[in-house]
Amino acid sequence: MEEEELQALREKLLARRRELLTQGDLSVDPNRPTPVEHADEDEQPLNEMNQVIASKRNRARVDELRKIEAALQRMAADPEEFGLCLDCDEPIPVRRLELMPWATLCVPCQTKRSGPRRDGRRRHLRDFDD
Repeated sequence: MEEEELQALREKLLARRRELLTQGDLSVDPNRPTPVEHADEDEQPLNEMNQVIASKRNRARVDELRKIEAALQRMAADPEEFGLCLDCDEPIPVRRLELMPWATLCVPCQTKRSGPRRDGRRRHLRDFDD
């Protein structure tokens, strides 16, 4: 990988890390913000749904930060190896790295690990996350 491409990916990773750290965790409101005798029965399911959404977003944020940190460490440890597929040692296409700079596998190797797509659809939203 060319030094310019590597630097552009490093900047993209650092910018995304700054963005995620600036956003911070979504707050999760307590499930019962009011005393039980004054609680609105319709409010609790909404609070529970908001808790689930906030929790999932926070986990996704932490997971993405973990992937970014790992990519930055790989880049610093061995810049000449960054961008090579961990399974086949072939270069990961720059376009894939531009979209997911933390990618560790090329699409064919990721597909082998994830299994074939059915009906032209992903089996799961995170099928191609590394």
